[in-house]
Amino acid sequence: MDDKIKILEVFDNAYPERDYVITHTAPEFTSNCPKTGQPDFATIILEYIPDKLCVELKSYKFYLNSYRNDGIFFESVTNKILSDLVEVTQPRYMKVTADFNVRGGIGSVIEVEHFGEEYKGFED
Repeated sequence: MDDKIKILEVFDNAYPERDYVITHTAPEFTSNCPKTGQPDFATIILEYIPDKLCVELKSYKFYLNSYRNDGIFFESVTNKILSDLVEVTQPRYMKVTADFNVRGGIGSVIEVEHFGEEYKGFED
């Protein structure tokens, strides 16, 4: 387990018998371009249907802040966030959307999804 994932804390889902969607929006995500060293800014939207566990918000904020000085491509950081959150929460469904600010005249939106066993086949 890497140092970043250790930051994430979870708590028990009080309603595991019910499907419901949790959405967290973090409009101040920052990382650095690995090529130029320039800062990249994004809004990270986390949407998930929990199973037994939910992510604790303070730890999630600290987790996102841990990327502040990292040189990492948009695609890599978005997939890493999803992988780490899936590992600690084991959700029924999870989607991470990273809406990066325009830089050099190009805006980028990266979306990645995870489907738990009970949702296999709903990918389309």
